[in-house]
Amino acid sequence: MMKHLGLIMALLWPGCLLGQSPTAELAREAAQALEEASAMLDEAESARDRVRALTTTIQAFESGLGAMRAGLRGAAINEAQLTAKLQSRDEEVAELLGVLQSMGGVPSPVILLHPDGPTGTARAGMLLAELTPALNKRADALRTDLENVQTLRALQADAAKRLQVGLTQVQEARAALNQAMANRTDLPMRFTADPVRTGILIASTETLDGFASGLSEIITDEVEPAPATLDGQIGALPLPAQGLVLRRANEADAVGVRRPGLILATRPGAIVTSPTAATIRYAGVLLDFGNVVILEPQADTLFVIAGLDVVYGETGQVIAGGTPIGLMGGALPQDGTEWSPLREGSGNERSETLYIEVRENNTPQDPELWFRTDEDG
Repeated sequence: MMKHLGLIMALLWPGCLLGQSPTAELAREAAQALEEASAMLDEAESARDRVRALTTTIQAFESGLGAMRAGLRGAAINEAQLTAKLQSRDEEVAELLGVLQSMGGVPSPVILLHPDGPTGTARAGMLLAELTPALNKRADALRTDLENVQTLRALQADAAKRLQVGLTQVQEARAALNQAMANRTDLPMRFTADPVRTGILIASTETLDGFASGLSEIITDEVEPAPATLDGQIGALPLPAQGLVLRRANEADAVGVRRPGLILATRPGAIVTSPTAATIRYAGVLLDFGNVVILEPQADTLFVIAGLDVVYGETGQVIAGGTPIGLMGGALPQDGTEWSPLREGSGNERSETLYIEVRENNTPQDPELWFRTDEDG
Protein backbone atom coordinates (compact mmCIF):
# COMPACT_ATOMS: atom_id res chain seq x y z
CA MET A 1 0.00 0.00 0.00
CA MET A 2 2.43 2.63 1.23
CA LYS A 3 5.17 1.53 -1.16
CA HIS A 4 3.60 3.71 -3.85
CA LEU A 5 4.26 7.01 -2.10
CA GLY A 6 6.42 8.08 -5.01
CA LEU A 7 3.28 8.55 -7.08
CA ILE A 8 2.18 11.30 -4.70
CA MET A 9 5.31 13.36 -5.35
CA ALA A 10 3.42 14.93 -8.25
CA LEU A 11 1.16 16.55 -5.66
CA LEU A 12 3.73 19.23 -5.11
CA TRP A 13 4.28 20.49 -8.66
CA PRO A 14 2.09 23.65 -8.45
CA GLY A 15 4.50 25.00 -5.82
CA CYS A 16 7.12 25.27 -8.53
CA LEU A 17 4.96 27.83 -10.32
CA LEU A 18 5.54 30.17 -7.42
CA GLY A 19 9.27 30.41 -8.06
CA GLN A 20 11.38 30.95 -4.96
CA SER A 21 8.37 31.70 -2.70
CA PRO A 22 8.01 30.14 0.76
CA THR A 23 5.30 27.89 -0.66
CA ALA A 24 7.69 26.50 -3.24
CA GLU A 25 10.34 25.90 -0.57
CA LEU A 26 7.77 24.12 1.59
CA ALA A 27 6.82 21.95 -1.36
CA ARG A 28 10.45 20.96 -1.94
CA GLU A 29 10.92 20.14 1.74
CA ALA A 30 7.71 18.12 1.78
CA ALA A 31 8.87 16.20 -1.30
CA GLN A 32 12.11 15.27 0.44
CA ALA A 33 10.20 14.22 3.55
CA LEU A 34 7.96 11.98 1.44
CA GLU A 35 10.98 10.28 -0.12
CA GLU A 36 12.52 9.64 3.30
CA ALA A 37 9.23 8.36 4.70
CA SER A 38 8.80 5.98 1.78
CA ALA A 39 12.31 4.60 2.32
CA MET A 40 11.64 4.12 6.03
CA LEU A 41 8.49 2.16 5.27
CA ASP A 42 10.32 -0.15 2.91
CA GLU A 43 13.02 -0.82 5.50
CA ALA A 44 10.77 -1.13 8.56
CA GLU A 45 11.07 -4.54 10.21
CA SER A 46 9.82 -4.11 13.76
CA ALA A 47 6.72 -2.47 15.22
CA ARG A 48 8.82 0.43 16.50
CA ASP A 49 10.32 1.04 13.05
CA ARG A 50 6.90 0.94 11.45
CA VAL A 51 5.36 3.38 13.94
CA ARG A 52 8.20 5.84 13.38
CA ALA A 53 7.98 5.44 9.62
CA LEU A 54 4.22 5.90 9.54
CA THR A 55 4.43 8.93 11.81
CA THR A 56 6.99 10.55 9.51
CA THR A 57 4.91 9.62 6.48
CA ILE A 58 1.71 11.17 7.84
CA GLN A 59 3.52 14.35 8.85
CA ALA A 60 5.09 14.54 5.38
CA PHE A 61 1.68 14.07 3.77
CA GLU A 62 0.19 16.80 5.94
CA SER A 63 2.98 19.20 4.91
CA GLY A 64 2.75 18.16 1.26
CA LEU A 65 -1.01 18.51 1.08
CA GLY A 66 -0.74 21.89 2.79
CA ALA A 67 1.80 23.04 0.19
CA MET A 68 -0.42 21.69 -2.56
CA ARG A 69 -3.44 23.56 -1.27
CA ALA A 70 -1.38 26.75 -0.95
CA GLY A 71 -0.30 26.42 -4.57
CA LEU A 72 -3.87 25.74 -5.65
CA ARG A 73 -5.12 28.74 -3.69
CA GLY A 74 -2.48 30.94 -5.32
CA ALA A 75 -3.52 29.73 -8.75
CA ALA A 76 -7.18 30.44 -8.01
CA ILE A 77 -6.40 33.95 -6.77
CA ASN A 78 -4.25 34.70 -9.83
CA GLU A 79 -6.94 33.39 -12.14
CA ALA A 80 -9.60 35.53 -10.44
CA GLN A 81 -7.39 38.64 -10.68
CA LEU A 82 -6.67 38.07 -14.36
CA THR A 83 -10.33 37.44 -15.11
CA ALA A 84 -11.35 40.66 -13.34
CA LYS A 85 -8.62 42.54 -15.21
CA LEU A 86 -9.86 41.27 -18.57
CA GLN A 87 -13.49 42.03 -17.72
CA SER A 88 -12.58 45.60 -16.77
CA ARG A 89 -10.95 46.04 -20.17
CA ASP A 90 -13.91 44.88 -22.27
CA GLU A 91 -14.32 48.31 -23.91
CA GLU A 92 -10.61 48.52 -24.65
CA VAL A 93 -10.68 45.06 -26.20
CA ALA A 94 -13.69 45.95 -28.34
CA GLU A 95 -12.03 49.17 -29.49
CA LEU A 96 -8.78 47.37 -30.27
CA LEU A 97 -10.57 44.68 -32.24
CA GLY A 98 -12.50 47.35 -34.18
CA VAL A 99 -9.31 49.18 -35.16
CA LEU A 100 -7.55 45.98 -36.16
CA GLN A 101 -10.54 44.80 -38.19
CA SER A 102 -10.87 48.15 -39.99
CA MET A 103 -7.18 48.08 -40.82
CA GLY A 104 -7.36 44.55 -42.10
CA GLY A 105 -10.64 44.88 -44.00
CA VAL A 106 -9.71 47.64 -46.45
CA PRO A 107 -7.74 46.78 -49.63
CA SER A 108 -4.20 48.17 -49.64
CA PRO A 109 -4.59 50.56 -52.67
CA VAL A 110 -7.65 52.22 -51.06
CA ILE A 111 -6.20 52.62 -47.57
CA LEU A 112 -3.16 54.38 -48.99
CA LEU A 113 -5.36 57.16 -50.51
CA HIS A 114 -6.12 60.22 -48.35
CA PRO A 115 -8.56 63.11 -49.04
CA ASP A 116 -5.75 65.64 -48.41
CA GLY A 117 -3.62 64.16 -51.11
CA PRO A 118 -0.06 62.80 -50.90
CA THR A 119 0.79 64.92 -47.82
CA GLY A 120 -2.17 63.60 -45.88
CA THR A 121 -1.41 60.08 -47.02
CA ALA A 122 2.20 60.42 -45.79
CA ARG A 123 1.08 61.80 -42.43
CA ALA A 124 -1.48 59.01 -42.05
CA GLY A 125 1.19 56.48 -42.91
CA MET A 126 3.55 57.87 -40.27
CA LEU A 127 0.75 57.83 -37.67
CA LEU A 128 -0.15 54.28 -38.59
CA ALA A 129 3.51 53.23 -38.36
CA GLU A 130 3.68 54.61 -34.81
CA LEU A 131 0.30 53.17 -33.81
CA THR A 132 0.80 49.64 -35.12
CA PRO A 133 3.55 48.55 -32.64
CA ALA A 134 1.50 49.89 -29.70
CA LEU A 135 -1.60 48.05 -30.93
CA ASN A 136 0.40 44.88 -31.41
CA LYS A 137 1.87 45.22 -27.90
CA ARG A 138 -1.58 45.64 -26.36
CA ALA A 139 -2.90 42.71 -28.35
CA ASP A 140 0.04 40.52 -27.23
CA ALA A 141 -0.52 41.49 -23.58
CA LEU A 142 -4.20 40.58 -23.80
CA ARG A 143 -3.36 37.32 -25.54
CA THR A 144 -0.87 36.46 -22.78
CA ASP A 145 -3.44 37.20 -20.06
CA LEU A 146 -6.01 34.99 -21.77
CA GLU A 147 -3.50 32.15 -22.08
CA ASN A 148 -2.55 32.51 -18.40
CA VAL A 149 -6.20 32.27 -17.37
CA GLN A 150 -6.60 29.09 -19.41
CA THR A 151 -3.40 27.62 -17.91
CA LEU A 152 -4.44 28.44 -14.35
CA ARG A 153 -7.87 26.87 -14.86
CA ALA A 154 -6.27 23.70 -16.20
CA LEU A 155 -3.85 23.68 -13.25
CA GLN A 156 -6.70 23.92 -10.76
CA ALA A 157 -8.64 21.08 -12.38
CA ASP A 158 -5.61 18.79 -12.33
CA ALA A 159 -4.55 19.81 -8.82
CA ALA A 160 -7.98 18.97 -7.39
CA LYS A 161 -7.60 15.40 -8.70
CA ARG A 162 -4.10 15.11 -7.25
CA LEU A 163 -5.34 16.39 -3.88
CA GLN A 164 -7.92 13.61 -3.79
CA VAL A 165 -5.23 10.99 -4.46
CA GLY A 166 -3.12 12.41 -1.64
CA LEU A 167 -6.10 12.38 0.71
CA THR A 168 -6.68 8.70 0.01
CA GLN A 169 -3.04 7.88 0.69
CA VAL A 170 -2.89 9.74 4.00
CA GLN A 171 -6.10 8.04 5.16
CA GLU A 172 -4.49 4.68 4.42
CA ALA A 173 -1.40 5.74 6.38
CA ARG A 174 -3.53 6.68 9.39
CA ALA A 175 -5.31 3.33 9.30
CA ALA A 176 -1.94 1.57 9.14
CA LEU A 177 -0.72 3.62 12.10
CA ASN A 178 -3.75 2.53 14.14
CA GLN A 179 -2.82 -1.10 13.51
CA ALA A 180 0.87 -0.56 14.21
CA MET A 181 0.13 1.15 17.53
CA ALA A 182 -2.20 -1.68 18.51
CA ASN A 183 0.59 -4.20 17.82
CA ARG A 184 3.25 -2.28 19.75
CA THR A 185 4.36 -3.93 22.99
CA ASP A 186 7.95 -2.77 23.41
CA LEU A 187 7.48 0.48 25.36
CA PRO A 188 8.96 0.55 28.88
CA MET A 189 6.59 1.05 31.81
CA ARG A 190 7.52 3.49 34.55
CA PHE A 191 4.62 2.51 36.79
CA THR A 192 1.34 0.61 36.81
CA ALA A 193 -1.92 2.52 36.79
CA ASP A 194 -4.69 1.70 39.25
CA PRO A 195 -7.95 1.91 37.25
CA VAL A 196 -10.16 1.81 40.33
CA ARG A 197 -8.43 4.69 42.08
CA THR A 198 -8.26 6.56 38.77
CA GLY A 199 -12.02 6.22 38.35
CA ILE A 200 -12.61 7.44 41.91
CA LEU A 201 -10.33 10.43 41.31
CA ILE A 202 -12.18 11.37 38.11
CA ALA A 203 -15.56 11.03 39.81
CA SER A 204 -14.52 13.10 42.81
CA THR A 205 -12.93 16.04 40.97
CA GLU A 206 -14.60 18.73 38.91
CA THR A 207 -11.53 20.62 37.70
CA LEU A 208 -8.26 19.88 35.97
CA ASP A 209 -6.45 21.31 39.00
CA GLY A 210 -7.96 18.70 41.28
CA PHE A 211 -7.28 15.84 38.90
CA ALA A 212 -3.68 16.88 38.25
CA SER A 213 -2.92 17.22 41.95
CA GLY A 214 -4.15 13.69 42.61
CA LEU A 215 -2.34 11.97 39.75
CA SER A 216 0.68 10.98 41.83
CA GLU A 217 -1.56 9.11 44.25
CA ILE A 218 -3.03 6.62 41.75
CA ILE A 219 0.11 4.76 40.66
CA THR A 220 1.70 1.56 41.92
CA ASP A 221 4.91 -0.35 41.36
CA GLU A 222 6.93 2.59 40.07
CA VAL A 223 10.05 1.06 38.54
CA GLU A 224 11.58 3.70 36.30
CA PRO A 225 13.05 7.07 37.27
CA ALA A 226 11.64 10.25 35.82
CA PRO A 227 12.81 11.18 32.30
CA ALA A 228 15.62 13.69 31.81
CA THR A 229 14.85 17.34 32.42
CA LEU A 230 13.86 19.84 29.75
CA ASP A 231 16.99 21.97 30.18
CA GLY A 232 17.59 23.82 26.92
CA GLN A 233 14.26 22.75 25.38
CA ILE A 234 11.87 25.16 27.06
CA GLY A 235 10.77 27.71 24.50
CA ALA A 236 11.87 25.54 21.58
CA LEU A 237 9.52 22.56 21.92
CA PRO A 238 7.52 21.70 18.79
CA LEU A 239 3.75 21.91 18.98
CA PRO A 240 2.05 18.50 19.26
CA ALA A 241 0.30 18.93 15.88
CA GLN A 242 0.53 20.96 12.69
CA GLY A 243 -1.80 23.90 13.11
CA LEU A 244 -2.32 27.57 13.87
CA VAL A 245 -2.86 29.18 17.27
CA LEU A 246 -6.55 30.01 17.44
CA ARG A 247 -6.70 31.32 21.01
CA ARG A 248 -3.90 32.16 23.40
CA ALA A 249 -3.73 31.50 27.12
CA ASN A 250 -6.44 33.29 29.13
CA GLU A 251 -8.11 34.73 26.03
CA ALA A 252 -11.90 34.63 26.29
CA ASP A 253 -13.84 32.49 23.83
CA ALA A 254 -17.18 33.39 22.25
CA VAL A 255 -19.06 32.83 25.51
CA GLY A 256 -16.46 34.49 27.73
CA VAL A 257 -14.77 31.36 29.08
CA ARG A 258 -11.04 31.70 29.74
CA ARG A 259 -8.59 28.81 30.03
CA PRO A 260 -4.89 28.92 30.95
CA GLY A 261 -3.90 26.88 27.89
CA LEU A 262 -3.79 27.70 24.19
CA ILE A 263 -6.07 26.33 21.50
CA LEU A 264 -4.54 25.08 18.27
CA ALA A 265 -6.64 24.88 15.08
CA THR A 266 -5.79 21.76 13.06
CA ARG A 267 -7.07 20.00 9.97
CA PRO A 268 -9.33 16.96 10.37
CA GLY A 269 -7.42 13.78 11.13
CA ALA A 270 -4.14 15.54 11.98
CA ILE A 271 -1.58 13.42 13.82
CA VAL A 272 -0.69 14.46 17.38
CA THR A 273 2.75 13.58 18.76
CA SER A 274 4.63 13.98 22.02
CA PRO A 275 6.73 17.19 21.96
CA THR A 276 9.53 15.47 23.92
CA ALA A 277 10.38 12.32 25.83
CA ALA A 278 7.82 11.86 28.59
CA THR A 279 5.83 9.51 30.77
CA ILE A 280 2.12 9.11 30.00
CA ARG A 281 0.43 10.03 33.28
CA TYR A 282 -3.10 9.65 31.93
CA ALA A 283 -4.81 8.76 28.64
CA GLY A 284 -8.57 8.74 28.25
CA VAL A 285 -11.74 10.79 28.67
CA LEU A 286 -11.53 13.53 31.31
CA LEU A 287 -14.19 15.97 32.55
CA ASP A 288 -15.39 18.21 29.71
CA PHE A 289 -12.10 18.02 27.79
CA GLY A 290 -12.97 14.91 25.79
CA ASN A 291 -10.08 12.55 25.09
CA VAL A 292 -7.02 13.72 26.99
CA VAL A 293 -3.37 12.71 27.19
CA ILE A 294 -1.36 14.04 30.13
CA LEU A 295 2.41 13.82 29.70
CA GLU A 296 5.11 14.25 32.34
CA PRO A 297 8.31 15.39 30.59
CA GLN A 298 10.10 16.04 33.88
CA ALA A 299 9.32 15.97 37.58
CA ASP A 300 6.49 18.30 38.65
CA THR A 301 5.71 19.30 35.05
CA LEU A 302 2.67 18.19 33.07
CA PHE A 303 1.56 18.76 29.48
CA VAL A 304 -2.22 18.44 29.15
CA ILE A 305 -3.23 17.74 25.53
CA ALA A 306 -6.99 17.55 25.03
CA GLY A 307 -9.51 17.29 22.21
CA LEU A 308 -8.22 14.19 20.40
CA ASP A 309 -10.50 11.74 18.63
CA VAL A 310 -8.18 8.70 18.87
CA VAL A 311 -5.73 8.22 21.75
CA TYR A 312 -2.60 6.05 21.64
CA GLY A 313 -0.57 4.74 24.54
CA GLU A 314 -1.22 3.56 28.08
CA THR A 315 -0.83 5.25 31.43
CA GLY A 316 2.66 4.59 32.80
CA GLN A 317 4.43 4.16 29.45
CA VAL A 318 7.63 6.06 28.75
CA ILE A 319 7.67 7.43 25.19
CA ALA A 320 10.23 9.23 23.05
CA GLY A 321 9.79 12.68 21.57
CA GLY A 322 7.79 12.53 18.34
CA THR A 323 5.85 9.43 19.38
CA PRO A 324 2.23 9.56 18.17
CA ILE A 325 -0.26 9.97 21.01
CA GLY A 326 -3.40 10.29 18.92
CA LEU A 327 -5.29 11.64 15.93
CA MET A 328 -7.67 14.56 15.63
CA GLY A 329 -11.27 13.96 14.64
CA GLY A 330 -13.44 15.68 12.07
CA ALA A 331 -14.97 14.71 8.78
CA LEU A 332 -12.43 14.33 6.00
CA PRO A 333 -13.54 15.40 2.48
CA GLN A 334 -14.61 12.45 0.39
CA ASP A 335 -14.56 13.98 -3.09
CA GLY A 336 -12.97 16.79 -5.01
CA THR A 337 -16.00 19.08 -4.60
CA GLU A 338 -14.91 19.87 -1.04
CA TRP A 339 -11.47 21.12 -2.16
CA SER A 340 -12.42 24.76 -2.64
CA PRO A 341 -9.15 26.66 -3.06
CA LEU A 342 -10.72 29.96 -2.10
CA ARG A 343 -11.84 28.44 1.24
CA GLU A 344 -8.21 27.72 2.11
CA GLY A 345 -6.91 30.27 4.56
CA SER A 346 -10.44 31.18 5.71
CA GLY A 347 -10.26 28.81 8.67
CA ASN A 348 -12.76 26.33 7.24
CA GLU A 349 -10.02 23.83 6.48
CA ARG A 350 -8.85 23.88 10.12
CA SER A 351 -12.06 22.74 11.75
CA GLU A 352 -10.59 20.83 14.73
CA THR A 353 -9.22 22.31 17.95
CA LEU A 354 -6.52 20.92 20.23
CA TYR A 355 -6.17 22.28 23.76
CA ILE A 356 -2.62 22.49 25.19
CA GLU A 357 -1.92 23.36 28.81
CA VAL A 358 1.38 23.38 30.68
CA ARG A 359 1.41 22.89 34.46
CA GLU A 360 4.48 23.27 36.66
CA ASN A 361 4.12 22.41 40.35
CA ASN A 362 0.39 22.19 39.54
CA THR A 363 0.34 25.85 38.47
CA PRO A 364 -0.64 26.72 34.86
CA GLN A 365 2.13 28.26 32.75
CA ASP A 366 1.93 30.20 29.50
CA PRO A 367 2.39 27.53 26.77
CA GLU A 368 3.95 30.09 24.43
CA LEU A 369 6.93 30.26 26.76
CA TRP A 370 7.44 26.52 26.22
CA PHE A 371 6.46 25.86 22.60
CA ARG A 372 7.36 27.35 19.22
CA THR A 373 4.15 29.03 18.10
CA ASP A 374 5.46 31.54 15.55
CA GLU A 375 4.78 29.32 12.56
CA ASP A 376 2.42 26.67 11.29
CA GLY A 377 3.95 23.74 13.10
